[in-house]
Amino acid sequence: MSPEIPAERRSLWRVTSRNRTAFETLQSKVEVDLVVVGGGICGLSTALHAAEANLSVAVLEAEVVAWGASGRNAGFVVPNFAKADPDQIIAQLGSDSGEALVQFAAGSADLVFRLVERHRINCHAKQSGWLQPAHSPGAFERVKSRVAQWQRHRRPATLLSGTDLETTAGLHGYVGGWLDPSGGVLNPVEYAYGLAAAAAGKGAKIFEDSQVRSITRQGDRWRLECLRGAVVAERVVLATNAYSGDLLPPLSQTYFPVRVFQMATRPLPQAIRETLLPADQCASDTRRNLFTLRFDADNRLISGGMCVFPVGADERVPAAIRQRLARHLGMRNLPEIEFSWSGTAAVQPNFLPRLVNMAPGVLAAFACNGRGVAMTTMMGRFLSQWASKTAPFPPVPDTPPEAIPFHRFMKYAPNVLLPWSMVRDYFES
Repeated sequence: MSPEIPAERRSLWRVTSRNRTAFETLQSKVEVDLVVVGGGICGLSTALHAAEANLSVAVLEAEVVAWGASGRNAGFVVPNFAKADPDQIIAQLGSDSGEALVQFAAGSADLVFRLVERHRINCHAKQSGWLQPAHSPGAFERVKSRVAQWQRHRRPATLLSGTDLETTAGLHGYVGGWLDPSGGVLNPVEYAYGLAAAAAGKGAKIFEDSQVRSITRQGDRWRLECLRGAVVAERVVLATNAYSGDLLPPLSQTYFPVRVFQMATRPLPQAIRETLLPADQCASDTRRNLFTLRFDADNRLISGGMCVFPVGADERVPAAIRQRLARHLGMRNLPEIEFSWSGTAAVQPNFLPRLVNMAPGVLAAFACNGRGVAMTTMMGRFLSQWASKTAPFPPVPDTPPEAIPFHRFMKYAPNVLLPWSMVRDYFES
């Protein structure tokens, strides 16, 4: 089992989820049109959309639904990119490809909340808006440009002053910021189980505790072997993100594995809750060392961060996140930590969603980069179209499994560069 089990058991989302369902282990040979490896949001969105398109589908999850990053994030639903803006993407990919990717991101949050409503997924979902406060004058200038770009693409982006952030969100000390009202929050474990139930209701076969041990060609189809059974399918989607293990070694060299920590305090008093993010917005600011915050349904305050050194990080990093949260919010009596957990995100060098063409009929999907809930849901819809051979112009770059140069060393770059990012944030603020 995963060495992160202790942290996983402390996850707020897994402890508080009310719709968890156990799925059977694969015990026989199954033949389907599409097999999905990975029972996270991307894989389950793929399965649901494919089943709705009348494909026969099997999902193979090595652990349990939402075991990986899908169940270990902060539950933000954010319909844009972590680092890039529309103009940059169009300049990089060209007009048609760039516009397709921009629209892919733009509609991702709306898709999440439509699925929640359509399938009646009880996951404390609120399309309450995503805020990005600007921590410096320079950052606010970039925010102004970002808002103008998204508005040109017919998105409901709203520029906010520092006063706006204080009065509407209780956030002080920022120059300004912006709001995308289509964003919001949810419990990602409940959301994933809701997708699983919806997919199963449409005929998809979902298997837990069914780790794939090999993928081999069998005539014009693919055979995926597990310990007690096998699945044969025409098309394969690898939706494991940073949790692919040793299944396909070249895949693990195509991204940076970034361990991200989250912590949740004990519930805050209602009087404070009514002044801080009173409309249940979520916020992640413009710092390089990202500062995030949101509440859960029981008034626990949630924030996250990274570490430089892994030794002792399970206790040290959540404590540091709490201290930072108290400092930024001016709360000397911030409640103690009730839950802390961590997960690994797959981050692309350009921070954009990506498809890796592993072989004919085998695609690996990466869409997180800090925007996992919304982007992976949208990725699942596209992958179902690919599987049914009805995909329109591909909205996400499709590339071979090219390794990041010097990956053995470069995979530590995000952690090594974190102190420098913190220094730059300090002198800009």
